[in-house]
Amino acid sequence: MSAAATPTLEVRDLTVGFGGVTALDGVTLAVRPGARHGILGPNGSGKTTLFNAVTGFVRPRAGRIVFAGADITGLPAHRRARLGLARTFQITSLFPSLSARANVAMAAREKLGVSGDPWRPAAAHAAAEERAAGLLADLGLRHLAERTVGSLGYGEQRELEIAVALALEPTLLLLDEPTAGLSVAETGALVELVRQLPAALTVVLIEHDLGVVFGLTDRLSVLLNGVLIADGPTAEVREDARVKDAYLGR
Repeated sequence: MSAAATPTLEVRDLTVGFGGVTALDGVTLAVRPGARHGILGPNGSGKTTLFNAVTGFVRPRAGRIVFAGADITGLPAHRRARLGLARTFQITSLFPSLSARANVAMAAREKLGVSGDPWRPAAAHAAAEERAAGLLADLGLRHLAERTVGSLGYGEQRELEIAVALALEPTLLLLDEPTAGLSVAETGALVELVRQLPAALTVVLIEHDLGVVFGLTDRLSVLLNGVLIADGPTAEVREDARVKDAYLGR
């Protein structure tokens, strides 16, 4: 396989268990560079466990995780993040007392290697602030910059989380239920934000809202009870009889 064809992410025969419960059972899938790849399945199907395994928050019993051609199965979460793997969570993980700009700047300083180091040149910290301001502007969130996170609506916080993740300059962005708990209007705004993300950025999306999934993704992987039951182009998977029987309904 040529370098250009190397998947951004490969999961090979991945098995994850908790006690006597098998959460993922031999899952194999690949995510191509620049894809908008959806992970679909009912509650308890293993979707978030898959993200936790990919990002290093749980250790698999078996299988491999390969990122940009390199085996990262044994790497801790912070090492994976430094390689270019970023993630949002079902529950927001922002600092509520800080401004939106400050939250993004903290991530930018981490990427620049000046986080927690006040002795670095002022220019390095200024670069992080500039990166934060630019990201908020690019994503149409400039109006939130000086507001504290605690004063933002939930939908605005979900959008800000994506800005924070992008400040790490990832090549792979994992979005875990980004529209959960949002109103119709908030969902529409977040979908538009995702649509304007750079085409070169690979995005993997867990989402219950089928309209969002079908509208944003070009490929779908469907899990049921920890087993991959379908994987392929979104238009084909949504018509798969196994998927309709297991999840969508006829």
